[in-house]
Amino acid sequence: MTETADAGAARAGRDHALAETFVQLADTLVDDFDLLELFDQLMKSSVELLGVSAAGLLLDDQRGNLAVVASSSEETRLLEIFQLQNNEGPCLECVRTGQPVTSDDLGADVERWPLFVPRAVAAGFRSVAAVPMRLRNDVIGGLNLFHDMETPIDADQRRLAQAFADVATIGILQRRTVHRTAQLAEQLQHALNSRVAIEQAKGVIAERRQVSMVGAFEALRRYARDHNLRLTDAAAAVVRGDLDPEVPEG
Repeated sequence: MTETADAGAARAGRDHALAETFVQLADTLVDDFDLLELFDQLMKSSVELLGVSAAGLLLDDQRGNLAVVASSSEETRLLEIFQLQNNEGPCLECVRTGQPVTSDDLGADVERWPLFVPRAVAAGFRSVAAVPMRLRNDVIGGLNLFHDMETPIDADQRRLAQAFADVATIGILQRRTVHRTAQLAEQLQHALNSRVAIEQAKGVIAERRQVSMVGAFEALRRYARDHNLRLTDAAAAVVRGDLDPEVPEG
């Protein structure tokens, strides 16, 4: 296969992955959808298709509080929590302003975020971009993209990140129009509670199989998909001791 043919095949594969991602994110428009699956798909697609090192998601719980609802790594989850605890960071700024926030060199932005920058750099990140989960003037959260190199994503990739966030936002807000706000808040709270169970399950698998938290989550997610189970149900089974999923090789 020629170099041109290789490039064409790579583009075709990426276009297919993009189309599949938008279809999966749009699944929120059906009656029975899992918010956790939506959040995790957003994290997975952001890392794989945008070429960043990690991603995190903050979301308004409809009670006036922001919460970490998804992350692609344990380091990212802790960093997002750190932002909330210290009321400082790019994703918080993005949510407050409703505008994208970027830093191509975190080391140069220590005066902007004096607490966040040292913590992010210590976690191995050198740049960040955050895009709002927004529909018109309604901002419900922010998608954070981290990279271990400077200049993480270009303008085209940022537009694609915003498109991912927009599709997910439309789905969540669509549910708000169909159901009462209290019901959506209850669903989001259930998602947060479920996230606790998933983190517990990851810890169990990581300890039992002697793998990283990332490997443990991949094992849990693959088992859930292969057996047509909700991620939450699979996690609960692991915590109860009823399930011990195999860790994917490679």
